[in-house]
Amino acid sequence: MVTVDVLSWDKKKVGSVDLDASVFGIKVKEEILQTVVRWQLACRRQGTHKAKTRAEVSGGGKKPFKQKGTGNARQGSNRSPLMPGGGITFGPEPRDYSYVLPKRVRRLGLRTALSKLSKEGRLFVVDSMDSEGKTKDLVKRLEGFGLKKAVMIDAASNDKFNRASRNLKNFRYYGVEGLNVYDLLKYDNAIISKESIAKIVERCGEGR
Repeated sequence: MVTVDVLSWDKKKVGSVDLDASVFGIKVKEEILQTVVRWQLACRRQGTHKAKTRAEVSGGGKKPFKQKGTGNARQGSNRSPLMPGGGITFGPEPRDYSYVLPKRVRRLGLRTALSKLSKEGRLFVVDSMDSEGKTKDLVKRLEGFGLKKAVMIDAASNDKFNRASRNLKNFRYYGVEGLNVYDLLKYDNAIISKESIAKIVERCGEGR
């Protein structure tokens, strides 16, 4: 077990909690983090890039100039890739960049990212995540907590807390179901509620 302090939003200790070492205390393998982040980014790619071929560009009904006597190479259509404004040869086509990553690797990636933050002192446990839905109140809390960037994880997404946090570009808030490796690494720190710990272990523990 890994024992950590439970903090209030003014960063005062209000208790302690034991974290499962198989989730928050495993050996950090950077290659696992890279594998999962590459998979996440690949799945986010839209893949809507498209260039028109000679069959799709407009025009082309008339021979651009006569066959002989101009000194130019013969052309039969202004839609040819050789002509200005013509189609593109071997241009990009819409495609799906996503691929399947085994669940055990995804869960290992979450455990590795959580362990990395825990070992580096960038994982914090707070007693609760309640909010009145006001962004300025949440900003004061975070300033008192002393973090400029962080992912905030609760047992389940709270509508009022979500409303208060969604305009903060350096912070992300979601329930345990939204926990992901890319955001954990991008936002440097993680603030998790005491109630979320059991669900985090349930989601990415080795027994699943």
